[in-house]
Amino acid sequence: MSHTPHDLDPSHSPDLLDAVRTQCAAVAERAQWVAIRHERLVSCARDLASRPDLHPSIDPATHYLGHGDDTVAFFVTLDTINFGSGYFPLLRKRPGMSGYFTVASSLTDRFATHGPWSAKELAGLDAEVCAEVFGQRNAPPAVAELMALFARALRDLGALLASRYDGEFTALVAAADRSANRLVHVLAQMPLFRDVSVYGTRQVPFFKRAQLMAADLALALDGQGYGLFTDLDRLTIFADNLVPHVLWVDGVLRYDESLLKRINAGELIPAGSAEEVEIRACAVHAVELLVEESARLGRHASAHVLDYLLWTRGQGPAYKAIPRHRTRTTAY
Repeated sequence: MSHTPHDLDPSHSPDLLDAVRTQCAAVAERAQWVAIRHERLVSCARDLASRPDLHPSIDPATHYLGHGDDTVAFFVTLDTINFGSGYFPLLRKRPGMSGYFTVASSLTDRFATHGPWSAKELAGLDAEVCAEVFGQRNAPPAVAELMALFARALRDLGALLASRYDGEFTALVAAADRSANRLVHVLAQMPLFRDVSVYGTRQVPFFKRAQLMAADLALALDGQGYGLFTDLDRLTIFADNLVPHVLWVDGVLRYDESLLKRINAGELIPAGSAEEVEIRACAVHAVELLVEESARLGRHASAHVLDYLLWTRGQGPAYKAIPRHRTRTTAY
């Protein structure tokens, strides 16, 4: 069962990034299905530190870069619908592209031809329009469900832009006042951005897509203007289903055998289940420990930079050949 507790008011948690770290560490300490193999942290940190370039980049062929305020609009729009990995095995993909790059490149084509949707246009989108834009007409029912969720997320964005930011994407980003933490607060006004799970009696925030938007804007705009965030190094990883998979393949995470059998069989792991929360939370905490180990090795690397390296590594055929957990959720 998926959980988005209505009693979690982000305005009552001024430092959401600290909350992500604290709660994920608490889950990792109590986890039953997933464990961090602490003996593997040093070798993994050494391997990551050996990389010659720790600077993330964005593929210009599949993202709408270099267009000023329209690039801001692009990444706000993209990260609003940057979910669906649990549906991606059924998604009609562009040749040679993953599900994510299919969505990103499709949106880039839309922006290149028509520019951004206005707030009014966003508020009126439906699943049929999304299916057309993302190349999913006459898709299986599960993909039609994803297109309906895309439409819902984009309508929420349009409504928020119209009601609070004069219809301007840049005004939404400016409301964060150059703080990634505050941008998470801003985005959490939209229901599908409230990426919070329940684990026992504990509320565990992840805010994967909200954090990712700050990192994407910073990369796309070279840390200038609407891409300037003074607390960017305080981001955690963007907890999804790929970075935990890479950490598992590399031996940093260990899964319970029964959970592993379910993943290998392609069984969907329910959103908000103890297993799914532990996978994400243990990945967050493991990378925090890798940040500490990297510092001991004399190489500064923030969690979101290590996320980029791990996510990029996960695009390789050796990682793609092994099943990873699939969850149908709007979180990732």
